[in-house]
Amino acid sequence: MATAKTKTASAKKPSKKSGNTSHEFQAEVAKLLKLMVHSVYSEREVFLRELISNAADACDKLRYEAIAKPELLKGDPDLKITIALDEKTNILTVADNGIGMSEDELVSNLGTIARSGTQAFMEKATQAEADVNLIGQFGIGFYSAFMVAENVEVLSRKAGTDKATAWQSDGAGSFTVKPHTGKDGPQRGTLIRLKLRDDADEFLKPERIEGIIRTYSDHITHPILLKGDEEVDRQINSANALWSRPKSDISQDQYKEFFGHVSGVYSDPALTLHYKAEGRNEYTVLLFVPGEQPFDLYDPERRGRQKLYVRRVFITDDAEILPAYLRFVRGVIDSQDMPLNISREMLQDNPTVHAITKAVTNRVLSELKKLSENDTETFANIWQAFGAVIKEGLYEDMARRDQLFEICRFRTTRSDDETVTLKDYVANMAENQTAIYYLTGDDAAKAAASPQLEGFKARNLEVLLLTDPVDSFWVRTALGFDGKPFKSVTQGSADLDDIAIADKDEDKPEQDAAATGTLVALIKQSLGDKVADVRTSSRLTDSPVCLVANDQNLDRSIEKLLSKQAGTGITVSAPVLEINPHHQLISALADMAGSSGANSDMEDAAQLLLDQAHILDGEPVADPAAFAARLTRIMSKVFV
Repeated sequence: MATAKTKTASAKKPSKKSGNTSHEFQAEVAKLLKLMVHSVYSEREVFLRELISNAADACDKLRYEAIAKPELLKGDPDLKITIALDEKTNILTVADNGIGMSEDELVSNLGTIARSGTQAFMEKATQAEADVNLIGQFGIGFYSAFMVAENVEVLSRKAGTDKATAWQSDGAGSFTVKPHTGKDGPQRGTLIRLKLRDDADEFLKPERIEGIIRTYSDHITHPILLKGDEEVDRQINSANALWSRPKSDISQDQYKEFFGHVSGVYSDPALTLHYKAEGRNEYTVLLFVPGEQPFDLYDPERRGRQKLYVRRVFITDDAEILPAYLRFVRGVIDSQDMPLNISREMLQDNPTVHAITKAVTNRVLSELKKLSENDTETFANIWQAFGAVIKEGLYEDMARRDQLFEICRFRTTRSDDETVTLKDYVANMAENQTAIYYLTGDDAAKAAASPQLEGFKARNLEVLLLTDPVDSFWVRTALGFDGKPFKSVTQGSADLDDIAIADKDEDKPEQDAAATGTLVALIKQSLGDKVADVRTSSRLTDSPVCLVANDQNLDRSIEKLLSKQAGTGITVSAPVLEINPHHQLISALADMAGSSGANSDMEDAAQLLLDQAHILDGEPVADPAAFAARLTRIMSKVFV
């Protein structure tokens, strides 16, 4: 029996009790078991779905191992899953003759679970309306047995060994592990024996079990047998690989159940992609795009989740057929061309795998594009869930950047809560506009309120609001779109003089060029190396000051992002301070600079302008005490 393994922590130190090895569950697992036993879950039948799914995985793994070591199948070559019911003892048994587990694997697999997964599961499960489908999604399928069982015993013998091990727990907080010498253990594989609770006797009825299997597990490719009264086992599933069947023979419910099998999410997929490729490479594809984020989408250890088969023989579930930015896509790819004895390591250099990867990736992107054009609502949900991940491809997959640009969506200063395509953006560009303007930041609302946008808004220029971490990287390497370069509104000069302001404010003070020049020189002198330069701004209309980066430096947002990462060696460089010569404050200071020149008040004003610019940029002031002292001095001269 195989169980889902993510990042695990080891169980607490074992103690010896009557010859047994006793272990305490991780605290998170103990809480989880209590929650599952006493929770609001009503569809308890899913426990059988999860145990059968794990048994099927164990059979798949043995079939793969047996390609190189056929002796592992000696004496019992037909892989299967067997269910036995005993109404007299209230015991339900699920057995497989798959890969099996050693003692260490039993302790690791059945005694620990990923902390993050458990915590996320418990947070969701304790909400007002818990979703039973969470069980598979969070990789805790085995533990669902405690919803119906007061005691669970697992007997397992790893393929190729002669030692069997028994694992037992009542789900109350600990489990025991000991060698098993009885004749009731499996010769190979895993046997799970559930002592059912009194209120779970419905799962001892053959017709109930058959209904569950046909609903949830008919697609399992190994035979599922129900033991009869006279040792006559009856197969109760079709054992036909769903992906190998014609699309016309498959119902939406069957697709949904198979999606649940490969993803752990038993809800309708947002997109189903099922086709057979023929020609130079022959393979079958059945892939699904989920309708919601998995909890571990941004886990750095999360890789591809597509199962690779060769002529219906399972090879691996981490072949990384699709690139990392499509890691949310789940499903099966079954090749007719690859050798059965291909190793997981050889997959990296296999030309057939490379060809399949290229073709399937292009097909997924093509289907997403079609969906964006034909079903905007469904695509909008996909983009909301996975857009930030898809945009990783703009940085990682330059060869497909144009394809990705066709499906990427962006918030802008005009789009409110909607999103636009780059094609839409270019179509709506203003007269004399030569670039696609963007602003990066941590939050769309804060970015939309940035003072650097004032001059663009005044000229009715649309600006992309890029708020995902990857945005700061791909936009620097992208040459442009439709012949228009990308240009940051916070880097370099704004170059807006060729575009007229829509509604010019005639009440704003006129600029005295000479006085303003004197003010710029005095501010630059006062601030010294705290700024790279001081200059007048065409991007400001309402605020007195803002900070921007030089053309030669990185955009300020990416500098700040990289400076937070240890070991990058990147520090935030001195910014350029831009002043708004038409602002009343700047005009007044310019008059003062022209008449009085340098003095202590001008030095305080220069420092306060820089502090104000940092605050407007969402940054703390460098010296809060000095800032307060300067502000107090200025206010005292005005009000005292």
